[in-house]
Amino acid sequence: MNEKQTLSEKILSRKAKKTVKAGDYLLLDVDVALANDVTAPVAIKEFNKTGGKNIFCEKQVVMVMDHFVPNKDILAAKQVQFIRNFAREKGIKKFYDVGRMGIEHVLLPEKGLVKSGDLIVGADSHTCTYGALGAFSTGMGSTDLAGVYLTGKAWFKVPESINIHLTGDFVGISSAKDLILKIISILGVDGANYNSLEFSGSGIKNISMEGRFTVSNMAIESGAKTGIFPVDDITIEHEKKLGIESLLLENDSDANFAKEIKINLSDLKPQVAYPYLPSNCKDIDEAEKDEVRIDQVVIGSCTNGRIEDLRVAAKILKGKKVNEDTRCLIFPGTQKIYRQAMREGLMDIFIDSECAVSTPTCGPCLGGHMGILANGEKAISTTNRNFVGRMGHTKSEVYLSSPAIAAYSAINGYISGEFK
Repeated sequence: MNEKQTLSEKILSRKAKKTVKAGDYLLLDVDVALANDVTAPVAIKEFNKTGGKNIFCEKQVVMVMDHFVPNKDILAAKQVQFIRNFAREKGIKKFYDVGRMGIEHVLLPEKGLVKSGDLIVGADSHTCTYGALGAFSTGMGSTDLAGVYLTGKAWFKVPESINIHLTGDFVGISSAKDLILKIISILGVDGANYNSLEFSGSGIKNISMEGRFTVSNMAIESGAKTGIFPVDDITIEHEKKLGIESLLLENDSDANFAKEIKINLSDLKPQVAYPYLPSNCKDIDEAEKDEVRIDQVVIGSCTNGRIEDLRVAAKILKGKKVNEDTRCLIFPGTQKIYRQAMREGLMDIFIDSECAVSTPTCGPCLGGHMGILANGEKAISTTNRNFVGRMGHTKSEVYLSSPAIAAYSAINGYISGEFK
């Protein structure tokens, strides 16, 4: 393997036990196969249709109940019951139910179920989150996942890679969320179709592990298969705490990249994505001029529900009240994060500020429950999508931002990046 390679090529070469290049087709063993309460039922039904008896890769299967839980209605309850019964029957140990769960893409890294060098598939488009660890991680359809249940393998086409070269450091309230929104605004929602976003440069050291998860999580919003960070001291420290020995990985600077985008983090301004695309971004100073009134603020999700995100929001909300015409919802990513926020006094700050705090759930992000918008309502959210009807009524609007912008907007009642 002496050829100069991208991170995607290196990880997939290791799995294939031969040197591979962009465009190659590979049938590979997967390390983790993920599904949730929305996508698992289809995979299970397809598995059953084939006459499948035993799951080939039972130890690799992870199921997380997080989208419509706690169950919002009878249909959701029956769906989770169906998955629960299947997991028991097949001996799936990595099954995470209400009270023992979290939002899947926050929970799996927290529990050390995904790691550097892994090949991870999931019946959820934001499975690309785990690229933050230096893994090749991508979403797939539920029917494809049924094939993984049967064989333990999946087909892959080695993607071309876009090199995102970062320098500088974040200034003020700018953060990793602003970085990925900026990248999506540059590429567009399909500018990286079937490419891998790979991050390099001296600026990487200034992005925390939590920030990297945020960036990788939204790689799919540019059409990318995955978004991969190199394994460095930050990754190693994260995995060391979980008892994981990191696989050292970085791309070759002179690898064959499809294109390169250079961003100086020091020049990056806070971003707001306007309806109805994550790529429809404005700098916060421009957005403030629009004086967009906000009915609901959502802070949390698989994108920004980690303890770092809650700390940022709490620092801004401390001693303040949410605007009387605005409601603010807080969604910690996992039970562990919820407990940590309690211990640090963040929950007191949120409640004193008149926020509503929820158990971990994906609910409002996809307009499932726990915060559905009515006709004409506007929300600013730290989630990852703002498509038409994403959070409820098709005539509602969702704006995407960092936890800092969301918190300031909750206090002021309109989109803003400082106290007004």
